[in-house]
Amino acid sequence: MERIMTNRLDRAFERYQSEFEEAALRVLRGSRYILGPELESFEKAFAAYNGASYCMGVGNGLDALTLACRALGVGEGREVIMQGNTFIASALAVSAAGGTPVFVEPDAYYLPDPEAIEARITEKTVAVIAVHLYGQTARMDELSELCKRRGLKLIEDCAQSHGARCGSRMSGTIGDIGCFSFYPTKNLGAFGDGGAVITDNEEYARRIRRLRNYGSEQRYHNKELGVNSRLDDIQAALLSVRLSHLDELTAERREAAAVYDAGIENPKIIKPAVREGAEHVYHQYVIRCAQRDELQAYLAERGIDTIIHYPIPPHLSEAYAHLGYRKGDLPVTEEYADTVLSIPMYNGITRAEQEQVIGALNEF
Repeated sequence: MERIMTNRLDRAFERYQSEFEEAALRVLRGSRYILGPELESFEKAFAAYNGASYCMGVGNGLDALTLACRALGVGEGREVIMQGNTFIASALAVSAAGGTPVFVEPDAYYLPDPEAIEARITEKTVAVIAVHLYGQTARMDELSELCKRRGLKLIEDCAQSHGARCGSRMSGTIGDIGCFSFYPTKNLGAFGDGGAVITDNEEYARRIRRLRNYGSEQRYHNKELGVNSRLDDIQAALLSVRLSHLDELTAERREAAAVYDAGIENPKIIKPAVREGAEHVYHQYVIRCAQRDELQAYLAERGIDTIIHYPIPPHLSEAYAHLGYRKGDLPVTEEYADTVLSIPMYNGITRAEQEQVIGALNEF
């Protein structure tokens, strides 16, 4: 029996192969590869899809977050609060901008807890990063109200929430700036690295466009210390194809999640819950189990691959040892790190594959 991978990209590619190949050839033959018409077209389409005024394509998701932090004034001596159970890129962006990440406990949905965030606000706090982890939106109404009341900027890390809604609004459009990754495994994935920033604020948009292009708005006129972080036109063209199918791809993931929801019955396994008022796009289907490592080994023996998102929370990483966190400082975050497990979830997963996964989970 063929091994079931945690994620695979070939099936979604093959489904739209002719469209992807046509788009790539169009760019190659057009000879405009950087800041060209394909990028402009994608930026307009992605802004429109999300209901945002502006979109700026950048090199990757980390760059999107870093440029957002810089545009919002994060710098030396300033703190940005985020949930502790995020991927380290959320924190690295703050550090790259010169600021200090501050980690707090998440809620029961693996998302930022507004109460925990408010408890850590100090005179140094300038912003909050809300990470829509695994594909479900955070409590953005509460977070938006909190940030406005306390005079803080609000950044949405949408690396895993392409197409997810919070009420009637898309993720990325409720805070000051929304940041996306187009890493190939994302729900809206490129064929290499890529990212984007969306906002309704014209000044933020203008500054991010300048920062991504060496700090220049006019060639050789560099207004500030920028970087080279531009989504290239081939990736933009390929993303435009994927974007045109994103709703159907999202619907397929939700259907797959519903199969897992209905089929997994082992009391040792905690299935993901959907927060009221949120829509889940299931970038990952994440279960929890107190015997997680044994379960992972059990599944591997039966030809089922899994992955842990994420085994080492940033506050306990070597990279952030200088911040002085110790094991036990964030017990909920650490409990999640010890028990979460992402089971196979991808576009093109078959019912037979899911039934094999469900059977193994229920037998454990």
